[in-house]
Amino acid sequence: MQVHRGIPERADTAAVLTIGNFDGVHLGHQALLSLLTGKARELGLPAVVLTFEPHPREFFSPDDAPARLASLREKLLLLTSAGVDRVHICRFNAQRAAQSAESFVRDTLVRGLGVRHLFVGDDFRFGARRQGDFAMLCEAGRTQGFGVEAMPTLEVEGERVSSSAVRAALCAAELDRAARLLGRPYSIAGRVSHGDKVGRQLGFPTANLQMKHRRPALTGVYAVSVEGLVEGRIHGVANVGVRPTATARGRARLEVHLFDWTQNCYGAHIRVHFLHKLREERKFESLDALRAQIARDALSARDWFAATTDIA
Repeated sequence: MQVHRGIPERADTAAVLTIGNFDGVHLGHQALLSLLTGKARELGLPAVVLTFEPHPREFFSPDDAPARLASLREKLLLLTSAGVDRVHICRFNAQRAAQSAESFVRDTLVRGLGVRHLFVGDDFRFGARRQGDFAMLCEAGRTQGFGVEAMPTLEVEGERVSSSAVRAALCAAELDRAARLLGRPYSIAGRVSHGDKVGRQLGFPTANLQMKHRRPALTGVYAVSVEGLVEGRIHGVANVGVRPTATARGRARLEVHLFDWTQNCYGAHIRVHFLHKLREERKFESLDALRAQIARDALSARDWFAATTDIA
C-alpha cells in the first residue's frame, strides 16, 4: 500500500475514494472498505483512503478529544489488510479547517485526488463549519462526473457500530462487546523499548511499549495474548496506565509480563490482544506490596486462560 502525506496539486489517475478517520477500523469501517475495494476492482482503479492527522476533534478541542483506538501506524496496517491501495494523510490545520465545502470538493477531491466514485458514511460532514453534507456531494457528483454512495449504519446485536461505541465498551471493561464491534479482540501494537527495569527487579520482567502521544482507550490490568515473537501467541498479564507506585511521571505505558518467556525481545514489534480485565490500576504502599499483587495478577491470568477454551 502506498502512503502519501498531503494532497497532490493534480491527480495523475482517477480513483475510487473514501474519506474518514477510520479509528480502530471496526466492522463498520470494514464494510465500507469492502465496498471501496469492490468498486475499485470493478472500475480497474486504485482504492484510495483520505484521512486526517490530527483528527479534527483533536485540533479543535485537544483536551476533550476522545482517546484514540489505534495509532497512525496501526491504522495503516489495518487499511493495508483491508486491501486499500493508497492512503493520503492530510494534515488538519487552521487552513484546512477554514476550507469551504465547495473548495474541498473542487480542489481536494476532484483535482487533487481524481475521484471517480466516492463512498462516505451516512453522517459525513465536511468543509468550514461542517457546511458540506451527502446531498451536496451528490449534486457535485452530478455536475463534476463522479458517483457518490453512502454507507448505511451497521448494527451488531442491535448496537450501532462506531468508534465511540468501541471506546465505551473498553471504558466499561466489556472486552467481548468491543471485540464484537471490532470483529477481533482489541489490541495495541508497538515496538518493545527499554524501560526502567522495575519489573525485572520485582521478579516479573516486562516488555514495554510507549503509548506515544495518545491517551489509552483502556487502563488497568489484563490477561493478554501477544503475537510477533513466535509463530503463535504467548499468554501474559499486562498493565496499561501511569504506574503510580513506580513513578511520578504520569506518562501512560503498556507493560506486558510474558508467561514462561526468558528471551530478549527489545526492538521487536509486537501486538498485545486484551482478553480479560483483572482489576483497575492503583497505587501500592510499597514495591513489596506491588510485587505480591503482580504475583496474584499473574496467577489470576493463568487461571483464566486455563478455564477458557475459545481464546485468541
